[in-house]
Amino acid sequence: MYAIRDIDLDLGQGDLFGFIGPNGAGKTTTMRIVATLLEPTEGEAYVCDYSIYTHPKEIRRLVGFMPDFFGVYDDMTVIEYLEFFAAAYRIGPQARRKRCNEMLEVVDLDFKRDAYANTLSRGQTQRLGLARTLLHDPAVLLLDEPLSGLDPRARIEMRALMRRLGAMGKTIIVSSHILPELADVCNKVGIIDSGRMIASNDVASIIKQVNPFTVILIEPVAPSDLDSAGKLLEKQDIVSSVSSSGNTLRVTLKADVDDYSSLATTLIQAGIRFKRFAAEEINLESAFMAFTKGAGSKI
Repeated sequence: MYAIRDIDLDLGQGDLFGFIGPNGAGKTTTMRIVATLLEPTEGEAYVCDYSIYTHPKEIRRLVGFMPDFFGVYDDMTVIEYLEFFAAAYRIGPQARRKRCNEMLEVVDLDFKRDAYANTLSRGQTQRLGLARTLLHDPAVLLLDEPLSGLDPRARIEMRALMRRLGAMGKTIIVSSHILPELADVCNKVGIIDSGRMIASNDVASIIKQVNPFTVILIEPVAPSDLDSAGKLLEKQDIVSSVSSSGNTLRVTLKADVDDYSSLATTLIQAGIRFKRFAAEEINLESAFMAFTKGAGSKI
């Protein structure tokens, strides 16, 4: 019985990688191995060219790990909490306060610097944890479920913060089981289920793997044009099939067709006006369900 198996990951500087999977899939285990907090029974991992076996101390200086839940001290203010950890990171007394204030500004929490840490909301606590993770200026960030339990506004703010960190050149691995949250944040995603990485690529490629055939939804202004529009589009070289549902045509293109602007031109030249002409969206959640269907039974 394996907690994780056959995980193959190669990330570069500035990559923001979304690690997607249900609870118990192996996301936290993988992160703990990368952070050198857990030694694998087999395999190898390198962080900035350092092996987790031979250079764990060097890796810990380069990695910032933010667990899903972490404790705060009831009798410490926000700034005292950060200074405590800055001292643990061996940041000197003269630079310590400046560094802590800078990180509070990065996570937009400077207005709470003198508040007690245990009085913060869940979203503010997550930002405080991120500020703590950034104190030693790590090159790699491991964020375990940072969006879990946040209200909609806090999730939006946390996603914006992750984008800023990626723009700063940080390599970020962020895990989540909230699938749509990562689609517009990460440039790469990996889907893990029952300890196996079953898909890993950029978001567009992952979705394309689920359905390589683009479907165009077309709704004519005049419902009476539905039949003639369908017959006209069926004759086009890039079209595989045409079907209708209500007042909307579903036009399935042939594999690997990305430019379908000629279809709109054909309809307009035939005098057929339309109020809808758009590609059918397949979201990351649909991709996840397609990839994980039955995956657990194969382990």
